[in-house]
Amino acid sequence: MRMETTEFIVVLVTSPSEGEAEKLASRLVEEKLAACVNIIPTSSLFRWEGKLSKEDESLLIIKTRYSLFHNLEKRVKELHSYQVPEIIALPVVAGSKQYLDWLKESVSES
Repeated sequence: MRMETTEFIVVLVTSPSEGEAEKLASRLVEEKLAACVNIIPTSSLFRWEGKLSKEDESLLIIKTRYSLFHNLEKRVKELHSYQVPEIIALPVVAGSKQYLDWLKESVSES
């Protein structure tokens, strides 16, 4: 079964602090690489350099167009303090027409 998708994606990025997350979110929205970014405090467990690590982080939930992903990814890597930042894109399979229209108007064309 093939799932249809919209032209939009949600990108997940973690950040070591709320301050860094807010700066990153502001730049992405100002540069029209994102329509909206939610910032949520979170706790992450992961393996890094062979050891189990636990960190308090901020999760950025970024709404944008699929066509902007590579520019957004490049910008996140330029601004992020992590050596290997989490940058994961998920398709938006559906959404309210009004919200998706607003999202489309709020970001660059490509």
